[in-house]
Amino acid sequence: LLWKMTLGKRSDYGDSKFAGLEVPFPGDVDRAVQDTLLCGFDFIVTPLVRPGHKLASPSAPSTTHSAPPPLSFDDVLYMDSSQWVRQVVGSVSGWIDPDSPEEQEASHSAKALQAELGWAAHLGIQAVLLPPIKHPLACTRFAQIANQTLEGITQMAMWLTVPIDHPPNGVEDGQQQQQQGTGAPGPFGSVAADPWETWNQFRSLCAHDTLLGCVLKLGPQLPPPQQLQRWLAEPVRAILLPTHVFTTNKKGYPVLPKPHQELLSTMFNMSVQVIVTGECVHQTPQPVSLPPNPTPAELAAAAQQQQQNFISIDPTTGAGFTINNPGEAHPLRPYWEYLSYLFRKLPVLGSDEQLEADYRDYLQAPLQPLQDNLESATYEVFEKDTIKYVQYEEAVYRALCDRKACNGGKASPVVLMVVGAGRGPLVSASMRASARSQVPLRVYAVEKNANAVVHIQALLRREGWQDKVTIVTADMRTWQAPEPADILVSELLGSFGDNELSPECLDGAQRFLGPQGISIPANYTSFMAPVSCHKLWNDVKAYNDREHFETPYVAKFHRHYVLAPTQEMFSFSHPNRATPIDNNRHKRVVYTRPVELGSAIMHGFAGYFESELYKGVWLSTHPPTHTPNMSSWFPIYFPLKEPIYVPAGASVEASMWRCSGAHKVWYEWTVTAPSASPIHNVCGRSYFVGL
Repeated sequence: LLWKMTLGKRSDYGDSKFAGLEVPFPGDVDRAVQDTLLCGFDFIVTPLVRPGHKLASPSAPSTTHSAPPPLSFDDVLYMDSSQWVRQVVGSVSGWIDPDSPEEQEASHSAKALQAELGWAAHLGIQAVLLPPIKHPLACTRFAQIANQTLEGITQMAMWLTVPIDHPPNGVEDGQQQQQQGTGAPGPFGSVAADPWETWNQFRSLCAHDTLLGCVLKLGPQLPPPQQLQRWLAEPVRAILLPTHVFTTNKKGYPVLPKPHQELLSTMFNMSVQVIVTGECVHQTPQPVSLPPNPTPAELAAAAQQQQQNFISIDPTTGAGFTINNPGEAHPLRPYWEYLSYLFRKLPVLGSDEQLEADYRDYLQAPLQPLQDNLESATYEVFEKDTIKYVQYEEAVYRALCDRKACNGGKASPVVLMVVGAGRGPLVSASMRASARSQVPLRVYAVEKNANAVVHIQALLRREGWQDKVTIVTADMRTWQAPEPADILVSELLGSFGDNELSPECLDGAQRFLGPQGISIPANYTSFMAPVSCHKLWNDVKAYNDREHFETPYVAKFHRHYVLAPTQEMFSFSHPNRATPIDNNRHKRVVYTRPVELGSAIMHGFAGYFESELYKGVWLSTHPPTHTPNMSSWFPIYFPLKEPIYVPAGASVEASMWRCSGAHKVWYEWTVTAPSASPIHNVCGRSYFVGL
């Protein structure tokens, strides 16, 4: 099965292992596909109609009521079998311009576009590649025809070609074109010159359809990295890589400039495919061949030829490849080999990253800790995060050492209560801290889930801690402690810090503490940033109701772009000595974006937290301070009902409330600039955490 030959022969980066090749209009599709597969590529991109073909001008109405079909056998890419449909991407004719200012050309182009898209849908190929938009920010007719096709298909993807030359094609550095649209000119001299702006208008006109993606066509020079970052959140399906973009190494073979290498590595990690286009513009050695019984002289000559055929890709490491067989003699094989080399260079995913890979850009409902009892498998997933429990152990250890120091070095017994003990990992961490500090503990493990308590019982028997740990099967809100606690330990933090009712639970449990008692964690603060995340937003949109757009989700952000640095939101400290205790909060934040970053689209907010467990011992999901290798918490995602366009240089203003009632806690959020959104989740009508 030739199409099983994957780029770099790796499977840990998803569909990014696939590479395609743009080929001329084939007279024989089977032969074109097989030759391409033999070279190592996985699919072809080829015209849907013969080059130069244009629809005939409309004729007078026929009296027979029969009109000739728009396309004929001699005009089209023809496949009489579905054998190769997954290996073929059809490209629409580049001359088509439905938004031409010349009405006759526009009308003719519109009919041709409809005919070619109709033929592609009929074939059932995996995708169709649309040509670049010729009139930036003026593509309504193009989008209207694309929309009509999208309404009638369920499988075939539609990819829009977006050139990202820098400076943009036809725009010299510093040249100011007449501005079209709103917002500051931005880094491209005008809004119209920014290729992202054209893409954003087109996909907005197509209602952010999930079958619509984009293909970035690279030029010899790329925009600055900070501008390329916007594309990380977009549905980029492939990178179109012309052969003339490759430079030449000392032996005359193709290599990519450093910025192109870095972009491809990033896109490979995002499961983006790559398509090579253009003729071979680098010399290609011939394969080494030997007769059936070679003489010593023939072997020596072959060895010399083999050495000459070695293609060096990285002189610093000696990496390269040798052309040995007919498939590798394809003129574009060196480009494929080079891409394979780049793919193999990607760092190997660690065990934690591989575990998290299935959760990338996947919506998960936050826990309802007081209403639901977790299953054993859920506890087990959380317990695999050893880093978190190392931090808890260190926090308890430091607290015990401080107690010991306050007692003049005397190790008096300390009463420690674990509230929400689960299956006992915090009990184990506390007992390890006790052994390290040589301070004896009297532990109460309080857990309302009777099934989880069975695991704590097994733990105590296994470790011989029955005389040191008392199991309490009760809700911490109603249990009456037999003695005051010196230390209160809990792991009630959620992805936003306070979103799993840690403030309410610990405020209630602090009655267990003695006058000098402490809480671990001691405090926590949430952070929030505006985020672009096409995939997650479309997954929410698929529910087609208000409720899901007013629900925060736990999400492992992958294909996303953070528009501006995070801002601090809500802070809580324990024990809470305030009178009266009020855990309601409101925060208005302003995010600024430098104009050189360009415009962007905002799909909601990403939330994180930092928590100080005890005197310099931290747990953090906040990107600037993220605890290394910790995986217990993914960020939280607050979606917006409608994406908000953020012009270059514009600020984002937002407000969020943490509200509480007699039986529930909920969040409300809104955007007030650059445009206003409705206030989401008013009165907790769609989502709340039950008390």
